[in-house]
Amino acid sequence: MEESTSKEKILKKIRHALINQTDNPFLNLDLDSDIYSENKESLDVMFADAFDKAAGKFIYCENEQEFSQNILMLFANNKWSELYCLEESVISILRESTLKIVSSPEQFLQLKVAATRCEYLIARLGSIMVSSAFSSGRRLNVFPEVHIVVAYTSQLVYDVKAAIRKMKIKYGQKLPSMISLITGPSRTSDIEKTLVMGAHGPKELYLFLIEDGEPLE
Repeated sequence: MEESTSKEKILKKIRHALINQTDNPFLNLDLDSDIYSENKESLDVMFADAFDKAAGKFIYCENEQEFSQNILMLFANNKWSELYCLEESVISILRESTLKIVSSPEQFLQLKVAATRCEYLIARLGSIMVSSAFSSGRRLNVFPEVHIVVAYTSQLVYDVKAAIRKMKIKYGQKLPSMISLITGPSRTSDIEKTLVMGAHGPKELYLFLIEDGEPLE
């Protein structure tokens, strides 16, 4: 009799396991409790530390006026000429400043620096949760060379589970078609094991965190 192939042996074991099922030995397994130890730091400090380790650039602002001043200083120091932004709530903060803001589709391919909003900030990971629900859509999170994210302290959450829970409350059954996490600027070391920044997205990632009780709406 010809010896069974490896595939047939595996299928035979699967059939046997399905026919002769055993009781679950892990009935009391807890899958709901947090697996991470409690962190005593505040969410903003925790996020800033993790974000910095991921090569992000964190700027804290006491209010919207300070945000406007800080972003002007950032542009002056880097000699950037204009900011591409589609978010009216961000544009309204900067409207009284001297910063040149562009938003027309014809200027999209020439943009260097773009600003977007975000859904939540994941403190434990230093990650930014973004979605396609905003005016910025999908492209502005990956296309510009420099990506600036504007957020409020009220958007800070501890972990991904907390962010997903809030997303379900916020959007109900109509979740955005794209929900993603950004952890630091784009990078890869696949090219001869050499770290390359901006391989498939922004080379620089800035997070302006504004101290305020209200999120950007």
